[in-house]
Amino acid sequence: MEKDPLRGTAAIPLSVPPSSYQALGDQHSRQNTVNGNQHRGFSVSSDDDMIDITTTGTVTERSIHYDDPGVSHLPGVTYCMGDGDVAADGDEIPGIGQYEDFHTIDWQRDIARDRMRHRYIVKRKQNSLFDLVKGAHDAWSGWVCVLLVGVTTGVFAGVIDIGASWMSDLKHGICPEAFWLNREQCCWSSNETTLSFDIGNCSQWLNWSEVLGQSREGAGAYIIGYLMYVAWALLFASLAAALVRMFAPYACGSGIPEIKTILSGFIIRGYLGKWTLIIKSVGLMLAVSAGLSLGKEGPMVHIACCIGNILSYLFPKYGRNEAKKREILSAAAAAGVSVAFGAPIGGVLFSLEEVSYYFPLKTLWRSFFCALVAAFVLHSINPFGNEHSVLFFVEYNNPWIFFELVPFVGLGIIGGVIAAIFIRANLYWCRYRKTSRLGQYPVTEVLVVTVVTAVIAYPNPYTRMSTSELIYLLFRKCGVTNMDLICDYNRNFTDVKSSIELAPAGPGVYEAMWLLVLALIFKLVLTVFTFGMKVPCGLFIPSLCFGAIIGRIVGVGMEQLAYNYPSIWLFSGECSTGKDCITPGLYSMVGAAAVLGGVTRMTVSLVVVMFELTGGVRYIVPLMAAAMASKWVGDALGSHGIYDAHINLNGYPFLDSKEEFAHTSLAADVMQPKRNETLSILTQDSMTVEDVETLMKETEHNGFPVIVSRESQYLVGFVLRRDLNLALAQARRAVEGLRPNSLVLFTSSSPQQPPEPSSPAPLVLKNILDMAPITITDQTPMETVVDMFRKLGLRQTLVTHNGRLLGVITKKDVLRYIKQLDNEDPNTVLFN
Repeated sequence: MEKDPLRGTAAIPLSVPPSSYQALGDQHSRQNTVNGNQHRGFSVSSDDDMIDITTTGTVTERSIHYDDPGVSHLPGVTYCMGDGDVAADGDEIPGIGQYEDFHTIDWQRDIARDRMRHRYIVKRKQNSLFDLVKGAHDAWSGWVCVLLVGVTTGVFAGVIDIGASWMSDLKHGICPEAFWLNREQCCWSSNETTLSFDIGNCSQWLNWSEVLGQSREGAGAYIIGYLMYVAWALLFASLAAALVRMFAPYACGSGIPEIKTILSGFIIRGYLGKWTLIIKSVGLMLAVSAGLSLGKEGPMVHIACCIGNILSYLFPKYGRNEAKKREILSAAAAAGVSVAFGAPIGGVLFSLEEVSYYFPLKTLWRSFFCALVAAFVLHSINPFGNEHSVLFFVEYNNPWIFFELVPFVGLGIIGGVIAAIFIRANLYWCRYRKTSRLGQYPVTEVLVVTVVTAVIAYPNPYTRMSTSELIYLLFRKCGVTNMDLICDYNRNFTDVKSSIELAPAGPGVYEAMWLLVLALIFKLVLTVFTFGMKVPCGLFIPSLCFGAIIGRIVGVGMEQLAYNYPSIWLFSGECSTGKDCITPGLYSMVGAAAVLGGVTRMTVSLVVVMFELTGGVRYIVPLMAAAMASKWVGDALGSHGIYDAHINLNGYPFLDSKEEFAHTSLAADVMQPKRNETLSILTQDSMTVEDVETLMKETEHNGFPVIVSRESQYLVGFVLRRDLNLALAQARRAVEGLRPNSLVLFTSSSPQQPPEPSSPAPLVLKNILDMAPITITDQTPMETVVDMFRKLGLRQTLVTHNGRLLGVITKKDVLRYIKQLDNEDPNTVLFN
């Protein structure tokens, strides 16, 4: 994802009287227009977001309008109002409280808003039938929302699967009888056997050489097929890159690192918008069909979250509250994995383990329901025609032997090593792309990688086919009807229903092993350059493919070992009967889980996804052993999985809840500003409009603490820069006689010194003042501060000593401090 170099610049020390306060947010101020007027430091929400009005403050037994008057407030409690709220003096200030782009949300404020809204609805239930219905609607709106998200996600997934399958086969040929059918469906329409389809001799399907009047076999047919394969790949890839570049730059990549950051409480305008949804869906079909080494499973999570974001605006309870919206996005992420793998339970666990930051029990139930609905809809569409939701569904029946745990753990170790190598190489290339001229030519990069991929892939049958088909080929067992090289065993099938015997490998198996080794090297190298390009690209399928190839090779080796030495103690006599006791496809599945676990560092959700894929509950122990070994090796060779590594690379403000803060330091060591630096503050009753505007022009801070006076620096509250900008803009339009020397009051009482007779009326802005900000003392341990940021979802906390303001700690300050202690560059944290 491209970065604006102006965002995230360091805070500027201020020349206001001593006592110091440096930076809140370090967000670059932008010029934006509201109602024809330009104001520095705030922005109008995009069409994917809605403006709301929020007023915070400690209030005493007064009534504030929320759709209707009548909500009384208790003293000493901070309340926040939603859209349409009217301040205590009856003046509306439109837009107060909305978040700017690349800012962190205030979870506490948003949750307080929702609680106040809920109390009001409950209180009004008994007044009339309409209020009773309104209360019922509010209660089940969350379930209705996730129902719609699940249905829509299932439909999108079905369309993407069908479209990608058809266009992938289009590179090889066409079905003249019905051009909209892919190769498999075209052959179903004939009465030919599955055997002929596996060999590729289905008469209903015409290769491009036959379409052009040539024979099916021969050098001419091969050259025509080669050229058409490369041409279609180039066409699909160039379309995908052009669509992303022109219409939705956020539609590139996997999307999971950004989804994790958004679910942690970060705002990225447009990342979950309608254009991103459309272009990501179309671009994903094109990118997968181009034969690039990528998958569509990761981007399906992004697509599902786009759907969740868009549909949440049908329910103001979620659309106008960023914290509540993230409950819907967590459920949508579960639905995305559910339709990607046909694994609804694994999708829920993936959302819980990998992407969600705040996951209460209520969200767990809704995620389960959303994943269930999405899987049901996709199953009803039946995109692959096999009554399963994934292309590579297989079933195993043979039990595994106890000794096989050794090669299973070995596969886990190999998976962790390969994952660590891949992550390091991909990060190096992505960092080079960001810092070199290569980043200025994203479409050219896509086309070059596509040409290289297509030219090298075509000669090898295992790289020519789609990655999902290759994984299915590696997962499945060899039977009577499987005529691929990988199943070239010296078996004599006298009875189709008889059990498969343990047999020696024929020359085709050894040839297939060499081709698979070449395919592994090819795909591993090409995926390093492909992941992160400006097209939609996921990493689940390539990772599964790496591991599946390695697992199949190890599985064949174990199988031949069992055939040649069936009586040794390793096999416990299981193989002495001549029965097929080793399943190479099982090794392939375990290897796939190992590499995917090493790349993503998933554990529980990975195991559940894999056994849901295969229907093999009895293989949970091998999968668990491989997944844990892979994670341990991966953690030993690199501290982060691929998604966390890309979060760090992009400089997103993500505090990982799974990591511990192991350093002994205090809040005073981290707070801004440091000694001998200046403090940016507002006083409650002694600053003029001109003083406030000058302060905002000279600083780029996200907000300002309000103190009693410069002599008595006791904390009164906190006001956001955006709220202050909007309030001043509204006052210029609505208040007559407002002058630069008008006093700005953040208190309801008049200043101690009486104003001069000729002085203008003061501007009272107490309504935008948060009089109960989160505060800590300067001696608070930093591990406690980090836990507060993680568990309370804070944007910032103010640091005091005996009630006097000393400074502030923002999320960005914490992240920079952690990087500094870990001997990393703290300036890589770009946003806040």
